Amino acid sequence: METIALFPLNSVVFPKGRLSLQIFESRYVDLVRQCLREQSGFGVVLIEQGSELAHTGQKLDIHRVGTYSEVVDWNELSNGLLGITVEGRRTFSILESWRESNNLCRAEVEFRTEDSVDAEPVEVGEEFQEYVDLLQGLAKHPMVDDLNLDISFENLREIAWCLAELLPVSNREKQAILEIRDPVSRLEQIELYIAAMNQQS
Repeated sequence: METIALFPLNSVVFPKGRLSLQIFESRYVDLVRQCLREQSGFGVVLIEQGSELAHTGQKLDIHRVGTYSEVVDWNELSNGLLGITVEGRRTFSILESWRESNNLCRAEVEFRTEDSVDAEPVEVGEEFQEYVDLLQGLAKHPMVDDLNLDISFENLREIAWCLAELLPVSNREKQAILEIRDPVSRLEQIELYIAAMNQQS
């Protein structure tokens, strides 16, 4: 178990996935500075109900599985705000969460070690080649290329993360994929979403 800061958002991040953020609230500016200074990260977790700007006394419900992420790039934007890019490292389950006096959320979490960029790679068998082909095709798209994703096409775990990251489905559906621990089961869920989208088109 470990205590980490949380950044509740209306976004889902997967390990190896990237997300750009504009930071303007003092609680998060201080958090980012601390992370840069200590070379640490924070937990990105999807908001279930409430607002990213919620303060003391305002309702903020969050999902119980998120992704520990680290700042990989930062700059001052033209509007004067701090811009950062974070990259997911590993998923976690929240055991207990609370707000501090500065309204920053913290949580006691359990890291899911098998769902981490540091976990042992999972070999891609022939039966999963269609997912490799799909991801290789998506990776050539200009919008995906701009994300500078570092994808290993020999690791089934990474293929599942990246496909889930790029899948054009709702955050609630992405959260459901995130909560799955096994890459094969995760790909099966992704295939169901793709089949549903093909039926609608």
